[in-house]
Amino acid sequence: MTQEFDVLVIGSGLAGLSTALHLASTHRVAVITKRALLDGSSNWAQGGIAAVLAEGDSLDSHVEDTLVAGAGLSDLDATRFTVENAPKAIAWLRELGVPFSTEHGELHLTREGGHSHRRVAHVADATGAAVQATLVERIKATPNIAVFEHHMLVDLITERRIKGAAGERRCFGAYVLDTVRDEVVTFAARHTVLATGGAGKVYLYTTNPDTATGDGIAAAWRAGCQVANMEFIQFHPTCLYHPHAKSFLITEAVRGEGGILKLPPHLGGHRFMPDHDPRAELAPRDVVARAIDFEMKKHGLDCVHLDISHQSPAFLHEHFPNILARCAELGIDITKEPIPVVPAAHYTCGGVVTDLDGRTEMAGLFAVGETTCTGLHGANRLASNSLVECMVFAQAAVGAIRGTPLDAPPALPEWDDSRVTDADEMVVISHNWDELRRFMWDYVGIVRTNKRLERAAHRITLLQREIHEFYASFHVTRDLLELRNLVQVADLIVMSALLRHESRGLHFSLDYPDMLPEARPTVLVPPAR
Repeated sequence: MTQEFDVLVIGSGLAGLSTALHLASTHRVAVITKRALLDGSSNWAQGGIAAVLAEGDSLDSHVEDTLVAGAGLSDLDATRFTVENAPKAIAWLRELGVPFSTEHGELHLTREGGHSHRRVAHVADATGAAVQATLVERIKATPNIAVFEHHMLVDLITERRIKGAAGERRCFGAYVLDTVRDEVVTFAARHTVLATGGAGKVYLYTTNPDTATGDGIAAAWRAGCQVANMEFIQFHPTCLYHPHAKSFLITEAVRGEGGILKLPPHLGGHRFMPDHDPRAELAPRDVVARAIDFEMKKHGLDCVHLDISHQSPAFLHEHFPNILARCAELGIDITKEPIPVVPAAHYTCGGVVTDLDGRTEMAGLFAVGETTCTGLHGANRLASNSLVECMVFAQAAVGAIRGTPLDAPPALPEWDDSRVTDADEMVVISHNWDELRRFMWDYVGIVRTNKRLERAAHRITLLQREIHEFYASFHVTRDLLELRNLVQVADLIVMSALLRHESRGLHFSLDYPDMLPEARPTVLVPPAR
């Protein structure tokens, strides 16, 4: 069965939905998402969206803060392009009806780590959920957009996939698994947009939802696209530590509003961040995460404490209602006691290489959001620059799509699974999934060594062999596809980390503790497709 559209958008986070909404007036758009519309990382975003909106702030200051956080690796053109278009992106959301928090009738702006000014617009502590709810409502009311929930990307369809090496480098759409009907559907499109998010689930501990399995990055690599800077995985410093709290993030804004990181009471409750950096709790995320990791290993701790109890209960109810409520459910009263926190994998700074219009090097294929490497984030993403990147580059990609008319794809071959059978031992998938996430956490985490990276590379090779055999022999399932993608992304992360002989931003190596004088991106080129 073949579905035909002008544009196929793969992913339903802020990047994908923004792209679809902007295109709907001129194109027939399909949005596919592997679970429900609201099951992506954007819906989980707590902190906010950074833009220069206050007196005393400036575009140059926002650019400089981004470059500093990016540890010299952020691309200046991409940074300035994003910062200059950020206020317009927030204005667009306000026009759509997103209920941003206000104070005395003005937009309330908070400050987060790495920012020199208050410039983060937010909706209390659930910005992503509010934004996504507004966009989903608009998506459902827009007749030119067709939504396909529970549809997962299997692979991109390229001309070279059909014709071999003689084919041009062009994307014609994608094979997509309908997980409800358990069948693979062919989606044909003039333009395809990857907006599948990051790959946090490659690690044992992450703030990301279960959907963050690097699907777009892996599929683009298999199709022959370059990826860059995959070694830079941002570990959020403060994920709630509790046996019954799965992947619950404690937003950067808690530290921005005065939260203090302390050792447990039996160690005197010492405030340790000033020992590591003069910016203390407002240092960039990589600095704070490494400091917490250092203190936990030094003292043999399971967690550290984040204390915001000096703020009034009324203040906490107004600014952090969801965190207050979730902690209360677990017996933690943040108005009186600190929050136990640990670092966790949070954001994929690298990804599919694009230009400032969201174009990949393959005709007809665009990528937007966390699945990309635009050059904005460099070696470390500045807090609250992610959601605005989604919107700015979605708008840019829309302009490029409108300005680049392509012929309709030819008749595409249907998916052929006539020579495979149903898997009889799904335990292989669950075991490999668990093994991958554990050794990535142990060997490719916040602090790295060559020996650990080489051990991870060896295990990845073994897993890839098993998964390839499984993929070739059995019907595809969502679990198998996600595992296949995660192992591919893990391989890209380790390859990139082994190539970087320095410590920069989020990549910290005990073998190469110094930063080289020249900052260079790590660009991986796939084998010829």
